[in-house]
Amino acid sequence: MTALAQAVDDALLGAPVELRTPAVRPSLAEARAWCKRLAESHYENFHVATGLLPKRMRVHFQAIYAYCRVADDLGDEVGNSVLATQLLTSWRAMLDEFYERTEESRHPVFVALAETVRVCGIPKEPFADLLVAFQQDQTKVRYATWDDLMDYSRYSANPVGRLVLHVAGERDERAMLLSDKICTALQLANFWQDVSSDWDRGRVYLPQDAMQRHGVTEQDLAERRATQAYRDLLKELVERTRAMFAEGRAITWLVGRDLRPTLGLFVAGGEAILDSIEGMNYATAEQRPHLGKGTKLRLLARAAWGKVTTWV
Repeated sequence: MTALAQAVDDALLGAPVELRTPAVRPSLAEARAWCKRLAESHYENFHVATGLLPKRMRVHFQAIYAYCRVADDLGDEVGNSVLATQLLTSWRAMLDEFYERTEESRHPVFVALAETVRVCGIPKEPFADLLVAFQQDQTKVRYATWDDLMDYSRYSANPVGRLVLHVAGERDERAMLLSDKICTALQLANFWQDVSSDWDRGRVYLPQDAMQRHGVTEQDLAERRATQAYRDLLKELVERTRAMFAEGRAITWLVGRDLRPTLGLFVAGGEAILDSIEGMNYATAEQRPHLGKGTKLRLLARAAWGKVTTWV
């Protein structure tokens, strides 16, 4: 083991036990099984949508999902921003070493990713960009403007869409830019949905200048008050986010048939969150809107039907 790998292993001793590097490098099959278990333990759009993909793509999506999930957990689940920063720095060192000396990597995520990166030709940048956002989350908990949120999403959300396109063999820059719109819109939809839970974690993603313009205060958030001013603010933000989804939809005309249903499900899921927020009259300061089981099933069925019809 290199000195860097040993230092990284030492740092990761502070991580949850399931995220630590094993003593023995797993086989590719073992690493992929580890990633698959992690993916299947979380019910999220990123995982559900992979069921619509050809089987040959799924192992690659599971490896990418595992990388994202572990990095996110290192940032959010250790309960200490100083430790989280150290762990994310170590994870970045593991990523750097992975791209320099793949054979040195022992963590199952990187063992599985080795084949994914080789087959799909994925550069380091989107993986590294995600870590920039997770590191930023440890110190930055307010965003002054909409543009600041766009900049954050460039690191926190857009890399995921670009990784998806790489796995599908899509390299068109127009598709990449439309994917950025979809991923940023998904990020924003989640922010507008999670205002109260984000507040409980000490974070506010509502643009500060928009809050001031509408007369919404942090005391309103603390007291779970969905005032008329708050509802007007959320209505404005939801409408801007809808426009981003509408622009991003054009990507379905640029990508191959294998990917269209999955991207359609991402967009439909995000728009359904906005519909849910609108349906509760934008009162997300009071409670978090939820997609009902029936809505989720309809979205999945519609995406699955889209998969069938692309082959007709």
